[in-house]
Amino acid sequence: MPAPVSVQLYSLREQAATDFPGVLRALGAAGFVGVELAGFNGLSIAEFNTVIGDAGLVVSSGHIGDATPDALNASLDDLQAVGTDTAILAFLPPAAFADASAVAASAELINRAAEIATDRGMTLGYHNHWWEFETLIDGRPAMDRLVEQLAPNVAIELDIYWTTVGKADPKAVIAGLGSRLHLLHVKDGPADDPANPMVAVGSGSLDIAGILGSAPTARWHVVELDRCATDMLTAVVDSRNWLVEQGLSTGRSAAGAPQATDAATDAAGEA
Repeated sequence: MPAPVSVQLYSLREQAATDFPGVLRALGAAGFVGVELAGFNGLSIAEFNTVIGDAGLVVSSGHIGDATPDALNASLDDLQAVGTDTAILAFLPPAAFADASAVAASAELINRAAEIATDRGMTLGYHNHWWEFETLIDGRPAMDRLVEQLAPNVAIELDIYWTTVGKADPKAVIAGLGSRLHLLHVKDGPADDPANPMVAVGSGSLDIAGILGSAPTARWHVVELDRCATDMLTAVVDSRNWLVEQGLSTGRSAAGAPQATDAATDAAGEA
């Protein structure tokens, strides 16, 4: 079957700030399999676990913002408490990729964090934006240099939209990552100016089918829309529905069972 579909909860930050349980229940009812954590919006871990359990959701992964040891261990405590073993460093700023020495320092930071995670039986990964690809060092994207210096236990969550904005080909990047690629951030839009609104997956400029098809070993497809000119919850749910209807991702039915189209089922049978 294709990878299950999750959603980065940062997409719904405005709605979650006022009714986080309602957002989680809506995502469960829409047939998402998982959510990618971006904070608890005032809920205790126990309250959060109750809501997602009732909604039929699991936590695919969680974003963290601080990779220093004390902050990292606190974040890993939270992620383990909600049932995931995957922590993703959400970003490092453009200055962290300004030159070769900056990239080396970034790789060292990530590698130290990954060692802490591994010692706890967890996986740590890195999530890109556009500047890692847009910044060239001796003619090569800074992201390439970063990946070369990462320890083997560091995963990558490739954001296919920001990769495209950074003038790189997501399919080529995926091919170069191999088994290091654990998750895909799936978003769509004009892929030009980073400030422009995104759109529901399948209605923008990216070759979503081709890109996802080039990453058969990805463990999760994580929908994320940083900003949208239309209602965000509608766009997120439309993204999930399009991915499942096209046989590109696996969702949940209303009863909670895995749900894929006939095309996805046929493809799984042929594999």
